Formats: sequence, C-alpha cells, structure tokens
Amino acid sequence: MTSPPTRVRHRLSSARRRYLAVVYTGVTLVSIAILAPVAWMVMASVTPQRILISRPLQWIPDELDWSRYAEIFRGGSRSAGATFRAAMGNSLVVATATVAAAIVVGVLGAYAFARLRFRFRGAVLMLLLATYMLPQIALLIPLYLILSAAGLLDNRLGLVIVDLSLVVPFVLWILANYFTTIPEELEDAARVDGATRLGALWHVVLPSARPGLFAAIMFAFLLAWDEFMYALIFTSTDASKTLPVAISEFSGRYTTDFGLVAAGGFLAALPALVIAVAGQRYVVSGMGTGAVKG
Repeated sequence: MTSPPTRVRHRLSSARRRYLAVVYTGVTLVSIAILAPVAWMVMASVTPQRILISRPLQWIPDELDWSRYAEIFRGGSRSAGATFRAAMGNSLVVATATVAAAIVVGVLGAYAFARLRFRFRGAVLMLLLATYMLPQIALLIPLYLILSAAGLLDNRLGLVIVDLSLVVPFVLWILANYFTTIPEELEDAARVDGATRLGALWHVVLPSARPGLFAAIMFAFLLAWDEFMYALIFTSTDASKTLPVAISEFSGRYTTDFGLVAAGGFLAALPALVIAVAGQRYVVSGMGTGAVKG
C-alpha cells in the first residue's frame, strides 16, 4: 500500500509533468509561428520566380536561384543591387548616429529624472513619453516644413534628427526607470571620495546599469533601423534612402520579383538579428537585475 507522502509526491510530479508539457507545447507553437515566416522568406529568396507565382504554390522548389543575391552584391550602378547597397550604408549611418545621440541625451536626461528632485518631474517624463505615442503621420507636415526650411530634405542628417524624436523618449523611459533601481548610497560613497556628480555617473551608475544600457541601445537601433514612414517622405534619392524604402521600391508597377524582395528583407534583417543575439544576455539579465545595498 502506498503511503500518503508518496501519493502526494506522485501527484505533484504528475502535475509538474503536465505543466511542463503545456509550457513546452506553447513555446513550440509560438516558435513555429514566429520562425515559419522567416524560413519562408529565406526559401523564397532562392526560389525561381516561376515557382513563386505558380498555382498551387510549390513550397519546396525543385531548383535554387541565387541570382537575386548576385544582383544585390554585384549589380551595376543602375540595378536594384546598387540601390540596396547605398541604402544599407545610409541605414547604418543613420541608425548609428541616432543611437549615439539618443544614448548621450538619454543617459543625462534619465539620470536627471532619476536623481534630481524638481517640480513636475513625473509630468515632464510622461509628456516626453506621450510624444513617442503620437502617430507619425500627425507630425509629418510640421517636420516636413522644418526640414525644408533647414535644407535637410533628402539628407541623412535630417533623418537622424526626425528619428531622434522617436528614439529619445523611449531611451529616456527605459534608463530613467533603470537608474532608480541603483542605490544612491553607491554614488554618495563615490562623491565622498571626491568624485563629481558626472564622475559618479560615469564610474558608478553606468557600470551598474550596463544591462539596461545595452537594452536601450538595442531597442534604439531597431527603432532607427526599421523606421519607414519618415524615410519614405523625407528622402528621394539613393544618397539618403534607407533600407525599408529601398526594399519597398523593389516592387514594379506591373510585376514584382517576390524573391528579390525576400532576399532584400533577409539581408536587411541580419544586422538587427546580430545585435539582438549579441545583446540578449544583457537584456535578459537586465530584466531581473537588482542592486544590493551595502
């Protein structure tokens, strides 16, 4: 006869197995839902056009076509590949400059919101966050007029400025909340040893906030890298077009090479994927990191 403690342990073990089965099943279904479109995009990029437009759709091609990647990497000056390569360089410049400026402004601003006491501090932070929530289309006309008056239309600097209006409020919100988790006693100890407030920020706060800082950098880069509407409206030549705009122009008036669009989308996703994978450890640790008071 089985003793009561043994039966209890058996029921708990069975419940745990059922719980894990449900969790793993859910994770598997979500992973399939997320990765299936990516896998299809990669497959479509090397599938001949005749197969992509055939009915019924042939999921597994009978041959592979690498000509889209050859066109992107080695296409002539008037090809879609030349436009893509120019757009890749523009996107890297715009995203990198936007992240650099946003992090400088965000760190200083977030530190002020987290440490300094002034009137309407919470209201000002919420107002900045509200600007991030505004639909982009509501700001198109004023931003267009400002950039036009400043001579920054079809200019990468103009794109950096308008992207900052999206990225800075987001970075401020992330870092301000993270800085509040760092004990002020650590800064007080550094200032007792002779450090200035900026010195304490650089030598104490930022090293302690590394996970939050990397999360802010990663999300800021993704926001600037994927931005489409401003880039579409404020650029017109290869000198400033970014990748989302260049890929959208792969569609012709009467026909579309879906494989070329897929190849461009896959290559455009690689930098963001690399940054996300490289910063995953910091983002995950930043979600649960807390400071220990001494």
